[in-house]
Amino acid sequence: MISVDYTLAPFAKYDQMSDQVIAAIQALRSDGQRLSDTAIYGDASGGGLAAAAVLKMRDRGLGMPAAIVLVSPWLDVTASGDTETTLRTADPNALDERHARQAAAAYAALEHHKDPYASPVYGDYATGFPPTLIQGGLKEVLLSGFVRMYQALDTAGVTVKLDLYEGMIHNFPDRIPDAPEAIAARQKMRAFLHQHLGL
Repeated sequence: MISVDYTLAPFAKYDQMSDQVIAAIQALRSDGQRLSDTAIYGDASGGGLAAAAVLKMRDRGLGMPAAIVLVSPWLDVTASGDTETTLRTADPNALDERHARQAAAAYAALEHHKDPYASPVYGDYATGFPPTLIQGGLKEVLLSGFVRMYQALDTAGVTVKLDLYEGMIHNFPDRIPDAPEAIAARQKMRAFLHQHLGL
């Protein structure tokens, strides 16, 4: 397992961050790691970044990993999904609107918010994407992004699973790791990775 220590916003923008993730993956390949034996994981803003990096790898002809797991991913920095409003007070971990706008501005300039490398929900997946597991809670302000990403991948014929948990908040497997839902989510993640990595 490798954790990429990429530069955080506002010291880097989304395109620089994804390039750093790709550089780490390419370094592993140079050391003999095969993409067919590699899965990418990201949660929260790192989930959106993971999806963006894999999309950019595909578009650059660099190949793609065997699978990708996204937990509570931030997939749309435009905050245009309906749950950005309807669940704003349901998730105690949600940023208020002002701070959410500041986070989005730190990540990408306003004119780039719909760039698929900043907001992967706007990506074109018709030319392929790895098997994807999206996990999240039904109280998450980001829930619309999970659903829209699932729909985009499913419509494109990508193998994708949307695994949602009743009453769960943002990044619940990390925040409340002993909850039955968190345990179940990790078990499903493990099974998904075993399936697609041939373990």
